[in-house]
Amino acid sequence: GKNVFSWYDGVLTAADNFIGRINLLDNEYGLGKASVNLTALRESDGGWYQCRVIFPNRTPSTRGNGTWFHLTVDGRHNLLKVPPINLTVMEGEDAFFHCTMKHPDTSKVIWRQSGILLSDLPHVNSRSKVMPDGNLLISPTTMTDIGEYFCEITDELRNEKQIARAYLNVQYKAKVIYAPPEVYLPFGQEAILDCHFRANPPLTNLRWEKDGFLFDPYNVQGVFYKRNGSLFFSKVDDSHAGVYQCQPFNDLGTDGKSPLIKVVVQHPPILTMKPKPVYIHKLGDNVEMSCDARDMKGLHRPVIQWTRKDGLPLPYDRYSTHGGNLTLEKIVESDRGIYQCSVTNEAATVTADTELLIESIAPRPPFNLTANSTDTRITLKWIPGSVARPSITYIIWYRLAEAPEWRTLKVPSRSLMEATVSNLEPGKEYEFMVLGQDSYGDGIFSKAFRYFTKPRDFKDAQQYRDPIQQFAQIGPPRNLSVDQTPDGNYLVTWDPPEYGKELLRIYLVRWWLEPKHTLHGTAETRQTQYLVSQLDEDELYIFQVFSLSTTDYEAGSNEYEIYVPPYRRMRAIAIGTASGLMFLLVALLVFVYMRRKWFRSIHGSTEKIGH
Repeated sequence: GKNVFSWYDGVLTAADNFIGRINLLDNEYGLGKASVNLTALRESDGGWYQCRVIFPNRTPSTRGNGTWFHLTVDGRHNLLKVPPINLTVMEGEDAFFHCTMKHPDTSKVIWRQSGILLSDLPHVNSRSKVMPDGNLLISPTTMTDIGEYFCEITDELRNEKQIARAYLNVQYKAKVIYAPPEVYLPFGQEAILDCHFRANPPLTNLRWEKDGFLFDPYNVQGVFYKRNGSLFFSKVDDSHAGVYQCQPFNDLGTDGKSPLIKVVVQHPPILTMKPKPVYIHKLGDNVEMSCDARDMKGLHRPVIQWTRKDGLPLPYDRYSTHGGNLTLEKIVESDRGIYQCSVTNEAATVTADTELLIESIAPRPPFNLTANSTDTRITLKWIPGSVARPSITYIIWYRLAEAPEWRTLKVPSRSLMEATVSNLEPGKEYEFMVLGQDSYGDGIFSKAFRYFTKPRDFKDAQQYRDPIQQFAQIGPPRNLSVDQTPDGNYLVTWDPPEYGKELLRIYLVRWWLEPKHTLHGTAETRQTQYLVSQLDEDELYIFQVFSLSTTDYEAGSNEYEIYVPPYRRMRAIAIGTASGLMFLLVALLVFVYMRRKWFRSIHGSTEKIGH
């Protein structure tokens, strides 16, 4: 027999046809310490094997030991005489995979890499050759050849197919594969300078140079190494400009430095001309919207691009750009909307918005409807479809989801983008649409929106909120009160929440007009008081304050009712009453005076007659 495998002092030795296929097993399998594993079996591997233990430092070196094993390889349906095995080569060396056919006269073989035919991979096919017996030669190898290779043998006579696979590992020194000649970093912002490399074995070190000197981020404030060796600048400034080079290393060494990389610190662009906030034109007019920009140093002109904010494309055959200006020809109704001028350089993008309005066209529909509810009320919120038309009046159309008839509710204030619909049925689904109106007429309805009122037995989770539990993020404002000031305004005051004050983002003050529960006003403040003016007289109001956390959690205070007396009517009655009393008093005095005068005249006449 011949030696096929030996182990001595940590060194493994195998016969040529066993190299890469035989190795010692770990003790974790529960077998003997000298047990071996043989892979990629061939028919020629069949036969008797003997395991012997030799003691080279003893006399005698061998004893009567040895265990015999017989290996039988069933090759009845085997089409492979010699299967491929895993290979590890250095880049530039040849890679030779066995796939020797057992019946070459009736069989054919094809090779694939990761499931793709080699003939469909030009970068491999140009350097590979399939031998007549089915073996594959790749010469020379490159780092892109790494992967799993499959040989597929088909025997047409026996109508059989067999597939074998093996992995090719190509090792090489760490190398830079790409380096841009110029990189722009944004001034005042975060930035990353990458070193594009490959390494097999993996990277062990990466060194940077700047302006010909070693650049160590550990000695430069605000610059750090990333895990892949890239440079991270926490805040770019002008001192970071320069010429950089990177050099990667692995266990095999390095393939050299990267080409020079010029780093330019680019300041964000500055808009030198902005479009008007609003352009108003008639149908069929031409409109030109202005926009221009420069960088801070005036050395480069940034890229200027116009788009529509609603995502629609610009009219293909009716728009043109000259410099930074946008011109729309023969505008039509669909051209109205918000346009954005984007100014971009390597550092940042700066934008400016403008709105194109077309005369005699109704306002665009509101969008993004949201709501919250109680058992009998639903409060709607929306975003206006037009930002430059503050004179729009909104009307809420609503109905039960299954009802045919619509009802309407007019929003009392043009500045409010929310409204509360009251007197609803508990636990029912309602459908809403919002309609905008202005001097040009009715607009388009918003998309239909559906929302449920809460059931009658629904209890707000606020009732069960425990301040010591982690989900109770912020408590409600406490001790809400509303008092009239000497100048006739109303001061709303409250105490901060008992818990979660550190999470407070803002207080939201709301007041409703009763009994219809119509939202009359809303305000935001970070103080624990708010001054409300211009409340209508002879009306009943309900006030409530909500605390909003930084995580958008909301908790509401108790409700506070206040009645505003009809002061003007009372003053008018008081003035009228006082005037009437004064008139009566004057009349009484005149009457008394005239009576006394009359009595005096009668008394004087009587005395003359007596004489």
